[in-house]
Amino acid sequence: MKGDIKIKTDTLVEFFTQMTRIRFFEEECSRQYTQGNITGFLHLYIGEEAIAVGAISALQSNDYVISHYRDHGHALAKGIESNVVMAELFGKITGCSKGKGGSMHLFDAKKRFMGGHAIVGGQLPIAIGLGFASKYKGEDSVVLCFLGDGAMQEGEFHEAMNLASIWKLPVIFCCENNLYGMGAAVSDTFALHEELYKIADSYKMPGVVVDGMDVLKVNAAIAKALKSVRGGKGPVFIEAKTYRFRGHSISDPANYREKKELEKWSKKDPIDALKAVLVSEGIMSGEDISKIETDIDAEIAESVRFAEESPWPEPSALYEDVDMNSQSTNGE
Repeated sequence: MKGDIKIKTDTLVEFFTQMTRIRFFEEECSRQYTQGNITGFLHLYIGEEAIAVGAISALQSNDYVISHYRDHGHALAKGIESNVVMAELFGKITGCSKGKGGSMHLFDAKKRFMGGHAIVGGQLPIAIGLGFASKYKGEDSVVLCFLGDGAMQEGEFHEAMNLASIWKLPVIFCCENNLYGMGAAVSDTFALHEELYKIADSYKMPGVVVDGMDVLKVNAAIAKALKSVRGGKGPVFIEAKTYRFRGHSISDPANYREKKELEKWSKKDPIDALKAVLVSEGIMSGEDISKIETDIDAEIAESVRFAEESPWPEPSALYEDVDMNSQSTNGE
């Protein structure tokens, strides 16, 4: 199955199902944004689905995932229901963050999905904290921390990499290198742009590069890293080379990219690639694929209905889930 990578048939079908769910969900989010039902910022994950599915599917249920602001795909892959994710994007009380977080702050502690984070690199110190807690308490939990190539130029990145290495924390840093930090090409902003994974050498941890458009290769790379990390050998850095098919955010026309570049990467669509494998290997027929797509289409339509009919948070919710100890005590 795709060279040296061996994987069960039902797992391949599940990979296809999950990636299709993420793609359809994101496309629906784009439509709902234009209709005004989703407001604020919206960063779509279209084109990068193989990383979320390939990586998270390799985890144990007690492993943590922490993400950046392009977090919808990670949340869905970690098992958060499409209904509650869509409701959160709509700002409804039935959302996973009670309508207070929106697109960039999806969160579900029970599923150990420790949030999307709007501050570039802001998730990295938290990942270190989670890893330290896991090691301190003797848990068999690994932290999978997603970051973009842009976050590698933030101070938090270097601090996190350094501490993770010194303390041999159970953390996997997965950089989704989609070649652009907002509208700036990584080749124009990072001296090590051709081999980002080699930055791991500076922190004495393994650095790995993988084709982020191939769900099987991502899954294999993460599985190998998990074995090393669980064995107490310390953190691993993985660079998954990928491409976002849409702009940085919903309002970005991406005029800074050449049309030929987009066409080139579109031919590497991770869903189309896996679909071709499923058909060529006789695992699924065209009818089987259509059935899954139809079912997911209905699921996403139901998530919109659920979000539309869910109630808004009450005004009093502004005062809930607030840490009173953080308020000023100087009488102001």
